[in-house]
Amino acid sequence: MQGYIDKDLLACASTIVMRGTDILDYTTFGVMDKETGAPLTHDAIYRMYSNTKLVTSVALMMLYEDGKFALDDALAQYLPEFANPRVLLADATSANDVEAAASPILIKHILSHSAGFSYGFIEPNSVIDRAYGSGGLNVLGDFSIDLEEFCHRVSQLPLAYHPGTSWRYSVATDVCARLVEVLSGQRFDHFLAQRIFTPLAMVDTDFWVPPEKAHRFITMYAPKDPFDPLKPGMTKVDDPRTGQYNSQHALLMGGGGLVSTMSDYMTFIRMIVNAGEWQGARILKPETLTLMRTNQLAEGVGVAFPMWAMPGTVFGLGFALRNRLQSHDPAGAQDEYHWGGMAGTHSWIAPTAGITGMCSTQRMPGFWHPFSHEFKALAYQIAG
Repeated sequence: MQGYIDKDLLACASTIVMRGTDILDYTTFGVMDKETGAPLTHDAIYRMYSNTKLVTSVALMMLYEDGKFALDDALAQYLPEFANPRVLLADATSANDVEAAASPILIKHILSHSAGFSYGFIEPNSVIDRAYGSGGLNVLGDFSIDLEEFCHRVSQLPLAYHPGTSWRYSVATDVCARLVEVLSGQRFDHFLAQRIFTPLAMVDTDFWVPPEKAHRFITMYAPKDPFDPLKPGMTKVDDPRTGQYNSQHALLMGGGGLVSTMSDYMTFIRMIVNAGEWQGARILKPETLTLMRTNQLAEGVGVAFPMWAMPGTVFGLGFALRNRLQSHDPAGAQDEYHWGGMAGTHSWIAPTAGITGMCSTQRMPGFWHPFSHEFKALAYQIAG
């Protein structure tokens, strides 16, 4: 990991390897900020981006355990704006080329990214992502609306495919966050604080960084050439004191809004590894976590991005699942479940090997970058 910093590919990195719930190694590399040269600390705060999705999925499954819904319930039963969805025709050239959905969106679809929603940036020239842009969503930057309005806007857009028939990374987990609000009667951040963060003593996890913690917030960088991940050089893109996370916003993005520390997030991961309980706090039942690690996609459907190949991967309720090993994979990677964040916060749990890893930086984009693959390979080699 130090090599990536020496080559000016990353400003910092922090790594954790666990066997069971025991931490084997926790190391920090590099600096909080390249201009000041302040060393990366163990209590540094990271923009978690899509690692937020795991927290949101757990939150919604807590309400599943409370008997608030069934996985096969129609989403429109609780969020009526999603009744009568429309789907883009196969040969659509605009967002108006639609047909009625063959079936309703189910709650299990929004937990598994198989509802037909999109994100608006992964394939910016596609008809569906152009529709998200023209719809005024600006899912990466408009924090002035709340989750209710966000879902209203999403519901006005067509689906990329008929519900349950494919997989597409999307705003579905933000819809999950709104569903948590409706089912619980609480604002999303209040629910998370009461039911997850406080019981687990995750004291630094929130949707913003208050002034008294700003000195622990890492500067965000982007590569000078985003199309060449191994070309040296970085540019600052978000300031730790005057950036987008330094004030509270109306939009509590269940798909990417949290900040956290390595310690806090690994407490959350330890709870998952320990069958839903950590240090006396029961968050989920073991059988619920087993269900979350069960493939929810249709036969023959797998996880795929236009720019990232993820062969042998399917999706459960919030987790990507390694269901078929590739030639370069260690045997212990079978049934690994995982996800990561766009700025380079990766977490994975390997029950077959009995190890868990987390490797984090603040590099945009950093979701699918060689540093995280190398860390995982080494962790399997050394500890798995």
